[in-house]
Amino acid sequence: MANKSVADQLRKLGVKNVNILVQMAERGQLLTLRCEMPQCYYHKGRSEFDPVGTPGNKWTPSRDHYPILKSAGGKLVPENVRLSHAWCNNRDYGWRTQIRTLLAKGKALAEIAETLNRKDVPPAHGTNRWTAAMVRKAYVS
Repeated sequence: MANKSVADQLRKLGVKNVNILVQMAERGQLLTLRCEMPQCYYHKGRSEFDPVGTPGNKWTPSRDHYPILKSAGGKLVPENVRLSHAWCNNRDYGWRTQIRTLLAKGKALAEIAETLNRKDVPPAHGTNRWTAAMVRKAYVS
Protein backbone atom coordinates (compact mmCIF):
# COMPACT_ATOMS: atom_id res chain seq x y z
CA MET A 1 0.00 0.00 0.00
CA ALA A 2 1.34 3.41 -0.94
CA ASN A 3 2.28 5.78 1.84
CA LYS A 4 0.58 9.03 0.85
CA SER A 5 1.60 10.72 4.09
CA VAL A 6 5.33 10.46 3.31
CA ALA A 7 4.70 11.69 -0.24
CA ASP A 8 2.59 14.54 1.16
CA GLN A 9 5.30 15.42 3.69
CA LEU A 10 7.87 15.58 0.88
CA ARG A 11 5.57 17.78 -1.22
CA LYS A 12 5.03 20.08 1.79
CA LEU A 13 8.81 20.49 1.95
CA GLY A 14 8.84 21.55 -1.71
CA VAL A 15 9.92 18.27 -3.30
CA LYS A 16 8.34 18.06 -6.77
CA ASN A 17 6.05 15.22 -7.87
CA VAL A 18 8.54 14.17 -10.56
CA ASN A 19 11.22 13.55 -7.91
CA ILE A 20 12.07 9.88 -7.42
CA LEU A 21 11.57 10.26 -3.65
CA VAL A 22 7.91 11.29 -4.06
CA GLN A 23 7.37 8.51 -6.58
CA MET A 24 8.91 5.94 -4.21
CA ALA A 25 6.75 7.17 -1.31
CA GLU A 26 3.62 6.90 -3.44
CA ARG A 27 4.53 3.31 -4.34
CA GLY A 28 5.19 2.33 -0.71
CA GLN A 29 8.95 2.11 -1.31
CA LEU A 30 9.79 4.95 1.09
CA LEU A 31 8.13 4.26 4.42
CA THR A 32 9.23 7.15 6.63
CA LEU A 33 10.61 10.62 6.22
CA ARG A 34 14.03 9.88 7.71
CA CYS A 35 17.66 10.47 6.72
CA GLU A 36 18.95 7.02 5.75
CA MET A 37 22.64 7.90 5.71
CA PRO A 38 24.92 5.88 8.02
CA GLN A 39 25.85 9.17 9.69
CA CYS A 40 23.21 11.88 10.12
CA TYR A 41 24.44 15.26 11.33
CA TYR A 42 21.27 17.27 11.77
CA HIS A 43 21.00 18.42 15.39
CA LYS A 44 17.20 18.22 15.13
CA GLY A 45 17.37 14.54 14.20
CA ARG A 46 17.03 12.16 11.26
CA SER A 47 13.29 12.79 10.84
CA GLU A 48 13.48 16.58 10.53
CA PHE A 49 13.95 18.27 7.16
CA ASP A 50 13.88 21.91 6.12
CA PRO A 51 12.02 23.16 3.04
CA VAL A 52 13.61 22.97 -0.40
CA GLY A 53 14.68 26.34 -1.76
CA THR A 54 15.79 27.87 1.52
CA PRO A 55 19.03 29.70 0.56
CA GLY A 56 22.12 27.98 1.95
CA ASN A 57 20.07 25.31 3.67
CA LYS A 58 21.86 22.00 4.00
CA TRP A 59 19.04 20.11 5.73
CA THR A 60 16.68 19.73 2.76
CA PRO A 61 15.66 16.31 1.39
CA SER A 62 18.20 14.84 -1.02
CA ARG A 63 18.36 11.77 -3.24
CA ASP A 64 21.48 9.74 -2.53
CA HIS A 65 22.71 7.38 -5.24
CA TYR A 66 23.24 4.22 -3.18
CA PRO A 67 24.77 1.69 -3.31
CA ILE A 68 26.19 2.72 -6.71
CA LEU A 69 27.42 6.31 -6.83
CA LYS A 70 26.33 8.46 -9.77
CA SER A 71 30.01 8.89 -10.68
CA ALA A 72 30.28 5.08 -10.94
CA GLY A 73 27.25 4.84 -13.24
CA GLY A 74 24.53 4.63 -10.58
CA LYS A 75 21.06 5.66 -11.71
CA LEU A 76 18.18 7.38 -9.92
CA VAL A 77 16.02 4.28 -9.71
CA PRO A 78 14.30 2.91 -6.58
CA GLU A 79 16.86 0.14 -6.10
CA ASN A 80 19.69 2.71 -6.06
CA VAL A 81 18.26 5.61 -4.04
CA ARG A 82 18.00 6.46 -0.38
CA LEU A 83 16.66 9.59 1.32
CA SER A 84 19.13 11.89 3.02
CA HIS A 85 19.75 15.44 4.10
CA ALA A 86 21.76 17.33 1.48
CA TRP A 87 24.62 17.87 3.97
CA CYS A 88 24.76 14.23 5.09
CA ASN A 89 24.75 13.13 1.44
CA ASN A 90 27.59 15.50 0.51
CA ARG A 91 29.79 14.43 3.42
CA ASP A 92 29.25 10.76 2.67
CA TYR A 93 30.00 11.34 -1.04
CA GLY A 94 33.21 13.18 -0.18
CA TRP A 95 34.47 10.34 1.99
CA ARG A 96 33.52 7.62 -0.46
CA THR A 97 35.17 9.29 -3.46
CA GLN A 98 38.42 10.01 -1.60
CA ILE A 99 38.54 6.48 -0.19
CA ARG A 100 37.73 4.92 -3.60
CA THR A 101 40.55 6.90 -5.25
CA LEU A 102 43.07 5.77 -2.63
CA LEU A 103 41.90 2.14 -2.79
CA ALA A 104 42.37 2.22 -6.57
CA LYS A 105 45.97 3.32 -5.96
CA GLY A 106 46.50 0.18 -3.85
CA LYS A 107 46.56 1.93 -0.48
CA ALA A 108 45.87 -0.08 2.66
CA LEU A 109 42.99 0.99 4.90
CA ALA A 110 45.42 2.18 7.59
CA GLU A 111 47.28 4.29 5.01
CA ILE A 112 43.99 5.80 3.86
CA ALA A 113 43.07 6.63 7.46
CA GLU A 114 46.45 8.36 7.92
CA THR A 115 45.93 10.34 4.69
CA LEU A 116 42.43 11.46 5.69
CA ASN A 117 43.68 12.51 9.14
CA ARG A 118 46.62 14.39 7.63
CA LYS A 119 44.24 16.23 5.25
CA ASP A 120 41.94 17.06 8.19
CA VAL A 121 38.98 15.32 6.54
CA PRO A 122 36.28 15.31 9.25
CA PRO A 123 35.68 11.73 10.40
CA ALA A 124 32.36 10.15 11.26
CA HIS A 125 30.16 11.95 13.77
CA GLY A 126 31.26 11.41 17.36
CA THR A 127 34.89 10.56 16.58
CA ASN A 128 37.99 12.67 16.13
CA ARG A 129 40.33 10.50 14.01
CA TRP A 130 40.01 8.09 11.12
CA THR A 131 40.96 4.44 11.69
CA ALA A 132 41.27 1.58 9.21
CA ALA A 133 37.97 0.12 10.48
CA MET A 134 36.21 3.47 10.02
CA VAL A 135 37.54 3.76 6.47
CA ARG A 136 36.16 0.31 5.62
CA LYS A 137 32.80 1.07 7.20
CA ALA A 138 32.52 4.50 5.52
CA TYR A 139 33.25 3.01 2.12
CA VAL A 140 30.83 0.09 2.27
CA SER A 141 28.01 1.84 4.16
